Amino acid sequence: MQIYDAIVIGAGGVGSAALYELAQRGVRAVGIDRFGPPHDRGSSHGQTRVIRQAYFEHPDYVPLLKETYRLWRELEQATSRQLFHEVGLLEVGPADGKVVRGVLQAAAEHGLDVEPIGSRDIEQRWPGLRVPDELVGVVERNAGYLLVEDCVAANLAAAVAAGATLLSDTIVHDWSADERGVVVRTSAGDLTAGQLILAAGSWTPRLWTGRLSEPAATGSRLPSLVVLRKSLFWFETESSRYDVAAGFPVYLFELPGGVFYGFPRLDGRSVKVADHAGGRPVDDPSNVDRAVDLDEQRRLETFLEVHLPGVSSRVADHAVCLYTMSPDEHLIVDRHPQHANVVFAAGLSGHGFKFTAVLGRALADLALDGTTSLPVGFLSLRRFG
Repeated sequence: MQIYDAIVIGAGGVGSAALYELAQRGVRAVGIDRFGPPHDRGSSHGQTRVIRQAYFEHPDYVPLLKETYRLWRELEQATSRQLFHEVGLLEVGPADGKVVRGVLQAAAEHGLDVEPIGSRDIEQRWPGLRVPDELVGVVERNAGYLLVEDCVAANLAAAVAAGATLLSDTIVHDWSADERGVVVRTSAGDLTAGQLILAAGSWTPRLWTGRLSEPAATGSRLPSLVVLRKSLFWFETESSRYDVAAGFPVYLFELPGGVFYGFPRLDGRSVKVADHAGGRPVDDPSNVDRAVDLDEQRRLETFLEVHLPGVSSRVADHAVCLYTMSPDEHLIVDRHPQHANVVFAAGLSGHGFKFTAVLGRALADLALDGTTSLPVGFLSLRRFG
């Protein structure tokens, strides 16, 4: 039996950040991952993730975003790596739609610097874009992208340097908890600890199966989570208009046919583009169809033809990512309703990676102190009551 103070199941975005937080505090911590992180089997891969503060999903996220910005900068300093590239974000949609209206609301409530902009001004500032007259935009200058694999690698390297243990290529078979502690049974043997952090991403529903199907004595119920298969595409372009050096930003379009987003050209030959909407349900995250879906590809080609005409339909690369969706598409951060020594983050719903730095701190707080000063209460199980 291997003995630790805390065990983290999952070493992707959230788990790697939690492991680093625990190690910084002198806790004997171990992280477990069924693959070798950073890897491309879950949700923390694909080169880049958007990071922004004027959060159209809900203004209550903004205080967490301000803290996660600070924590990402701290990690950059600690590891001497640039992880956050502040290149700006352009969000486009109907004036009365969810995105633009939500951005302006969050910015007004929290005093954030955003710039409303019309369609013609967008095209003049970024000649590589085409925006219909009926759409408007808003620019967030201090937004940008995170290098997702580098973020996971930086957290894990810093955690191990601070004394944490990482068990890669290790399968979790089961876990149990009581007032004395937790036991996790794995392919590398049994581990025991005082605290358990679940950060298993798309494998979370399987870890909950059978154990968490009934309401707890508190009345809190762990909700059903749905795993979706999402595609990322890189399309070739010879136009330097889409380069970071040319000032091209991260962008997001709210359109009748989907919510499309993408990034500047980073490799000198292609741009990453994806559709945040849609996705196919996945029964087993260990067995996912990773072939190109031609229907998904055509949807993106149509978007590019209309809105980024300087990008070709030639596919340079493709990847599959997993979204773990909560019922309301908001993150879930809380304590296990039946076990006080088990805490978790789940249901990041395709927009959670930017938060992983602050989620790691919140989970460490909850595991070690029983509470946290971070404003995560609105993400608790109580809303499913």
